[in-house]
Amino acid sequence: MLNSMTGYGGKEAEIFNLGKVQLELRSSNHKFLEIVFHLPEVFLSLEERIKKEIEARIKRGRVTCVINILSAQAAPRVFINKRLLKNYIEGLRNIKQELDIQDEVDMDTLIHLPGVLSLVETKAPQAQIWPALKILVNQTLGDLVRMRQREGRALYVYLKTRSGTLKNHLSFVKARFKKAIKDKIAKMQTDDERVSFLKERDITEEIERLGFHIQNFINKISKIGPLGKELDFICQEMQREANTMGAKSFDVGISARVVQIKSQIEKIREQLQNIE
Repeated sequence: MLNSMTGYGGKEAEIFNLGKVQLELRSSNHKFLEIVFHLPEVFLSLEERIKKEIEARIKRGRVTCVINILSAQAAPRVFINKRLLKNYIEGLRNIKQELDIQDEVDMDTLIHLPGVLSLVETKAPQAQIWPALKILVNQTLGDLVRMRQREGRALYVYLKTRSGTLKNHLSFVKARFKKAIKDKIAKMQTDDERVSFLKERDITEEIERLGFHIQNFINKISKIGPLGKELDFICQEMQREANTMGAKSFDVGISARVVQIKSQIEKIREQLQNIE
């Protein structure tokens, strides 16, 4: 069945040493598969793994992956550079003796000296983050894929209805042409005149080819897999046959119906831009 390229998936989960993590996947139309990431620094090294999970289930479209850490589980660790602090104290003592300074240096002054006190983020190793993140990625992908499938089913109904309308229009053209050509030929006096007219105005082949393309299109939309590009190619072939029919037409009724056929094909092609 057809899949739309438009969809959304969003999930949250607790991930080791990071707290609550939110993952969002949004997809939209694109000629190929393009994946865009917006990740916190802690997840940057896992980007390629996330990409492979997405590629396994999405074949076409622009997918935006956004990860946010909603509530940090591990607070930053306070780090005191004791070696540097000892050097500061030793240096200050030397200055006191050298300059005969009596004042004592308090702790508040010492910890505010450059490099003495700092906060260190507690980093969780990839081996501990990835298993939980992989589950979150696939759960979110599940939501995204299901939405794309739902929209794909709606598009299938639309395309099947339009295809049925095309078949009805073509049936009218076929019947009308059969009668119109018979009446036109009957009024001609010579065989040369008839041959020349048929050479320029006969649309029998175009009718047959357009009928084949319409049926092929109907058969294809029931298949499983990424079909958007193939369906668009079939529509281009439909359009080519319809244009030739319109150029050859000598009957007002046929010309008017060909305009409607071309309009239907255009509407179908517009919706095909959403098909994976």
